[in-house]
Amino acid sequence: MKQPLVEIKGLHKHFPINYGLFRSKKLLKAVDGVDLTIYEKETFGLVGESGCGKTTCGRTVLKLYEPTAGSVHFEGTDITNFSRQQMLPYRSRMQMIFQDPYASLNPRMMVKQIISEGMDRSYSKKQQMERVKDLLSVVGLAANHADRFPHEFSGGQRQRIGIARALAVNPKFIVCDEPISSLDVSIQAQIVNMLEQLQEELDLTYLFVAHDISMVKHISDRIGVMYLGKLVEIADSNELYLHPHHPYTEALLSAIPIPDPDISRAKQRIVLKGDVVSPIDIPPGCRFFQRCHRARPVCSEDEPQLRQTGAGHMTACHFPDE
Repeated sequence: MKQPLVEIKGLHKHFPINYGLFRSKKLLKAVDGVDLTIYEKETFGLVGESGCGKTTCGRTVLKLYEPTAGSVHFEGTDITNFSRQQMLPYRSRMQMIFQDPYASLNPRMMVKQIISEGMDRSYSKKQQMERVKDLLSVVGLAANHADRFPHEFSGGQRQRIGIARALAVNPKFIVCDEPISSLDVSIQAQIVNMLEQLQEELDLTYLFVAHDISMVKHISDRIGVMYLGKLVEIADSNELYLHPHHPYTEALLSAIPIPDPDISRAKQRIVLKGDVVSPIDIPPGCRFFQRCHRARPVCSEDEPQLRQTGAGHMTACHFPDE
């Protein structure tokens, strides 16, 4: 049995903003009640459209954002209300690979400084540099790259430097925040394959945040689908791909392009109507009902909760079997 590494219960992250003509005080509910367990050595994929709260959820789990409500447990310890000082021993075990390889590296620092910045200071300078060279080799870069600046590298190479920086402190858990979205397709496959290889060699656990559900299926053991701050479906990767229960998941899967033109023409594309509800003024009921082809009157009144709809399959829908 796999042991839980990260447990999230009732996680909320709300941002106070000034809204409207009269700049009235409102709350933007980026994450609004997420329950999730991530097990050791697994990859949990988190997918959804832009603005649904995926990145905010990942950052809140790492305590880069302070949770508004709920709890975060890491290795059985409740770290929700830990101060910065109390979090220091956990920082080396919880790391992040950022989405933008151009903005996430300090342009004034050389690669060896970027990678070694978080290393244990009990190591000598020589030991740190040996470690930097080893990490560069692990991520497919040359040792002489250590003396260069970020602007001398391509996007794919910069992302590899970001991965080396995350690995420098020997983490157990890494949040991968859309690490391939800004890269060319050919480079995306290289980065994903490298992440899989590193996971196998170093026994890593990933929370892989992305909007490309086909790529998430390839790398993930389980997938959670997020919509407007809430998880609407959780299942094993193949199960979700073959038997989606939530209409939003069906729509995401129907948008995946198929290279065979005959199959592509026969495939029915689900085009969602309407717009995403504002996370500032969320109406009662299901958050998806205004765009849903299964919607009934009950959907506008009662918000569905995640419940088991199959073996290891959880869905937040009043009519998951249609």
